[in-house]
Amino acid sequence: MEYLNVWFLGYIALGIVVGFLAGLLGIGGGMTMVPVLAFMFPAQGFPYETRFQVILATSMATIMFTSISSLRAHHAKGAVNWRVIGLMSPGILVGGLMGSRVVSHLSTAFLAIFFVCFMFYSATQMLINFKPKAARTLPGAVGMSLAGVLLGFLSAMASVGGAFFAIPFLTWCNVPIHHAIGTSAALGFPIALFTTIGNVHNGWGVPNVPQPSLGFVYLPALVGISIASVLVAPYGARLAHRLPVQTLKRSFALMLYVLGAKMLWGILTT
Repeated sequence: MEYLNVWFLGYIALGIVVGFLAGLLGIGGGMTMVPVLAFMFPAQGFPYETRFQVILATSMATIMFTSISSLRAHHAKGAVNWRVIGLMSPGILVGGLMGSRVVSHLSTAFLAIFFVCFMFYSATQMLINFKPKAARTLPGAVGMSLAGVLLGFLSAMASVGGAFFAIPFLTWCNVPIHHAIGTSAALGFPIALFTTIGNVHNGWGVPNVPQPSLGFVYLPALVGISIASVLVAPYGARLAHRLPVQTLKRSFALMLYVLGAKMLWGILTT
């Protein structure tokens, strides 16, 4: 088979890392996938004009599968707040479709710089552990729906499963950290599903997209990353309930700084 080569093996290796981090920290893996794919795709000679749209769309599509595996493991630990999922999902639908539409009209350079800025912001949020007021709780139905719109839009723009926005928001509302991680893992599925629908539609028939693709979603990368991440995510979730999460989040934040700096250097020297 043509795609069973070194690149496909690279996608599988990336999927192992993505799946483990998805289970461990409730993240969909976009923050890890996007910088790595930003190096892999140019090396394969993919067209520059649509490169970052394809990177973001492919990354988000894999999160559909990774999030299911991760949320099942967290649900088994009783760490998923399904009321939050129900209240935020309609807003996520609206925000995700809006965000994917905006992405389809932006340049590769702008998207790359936006993503690097977002990586640095997310890493800083992880390192600075603000303590919320003890009396603060989750907002009502309207507030949760509006939070879902914002979450879906920003996640589509940055191609992340939502944990980098959802975990700070939920912990700010005094949701226990393990429940915030588990709920964020579950939120990754509707975010990824609705955004991927938009990415497939917006990329349908667009020229200069590497093939085989479904809209902006590059299928060989989707298959390789998804298979590995689905198998590995439960192991990360089990470990998340045994280790100090703050220490793990700080370690991941440092990795984001390194990846972001390397990615920014690549942008500036292109």
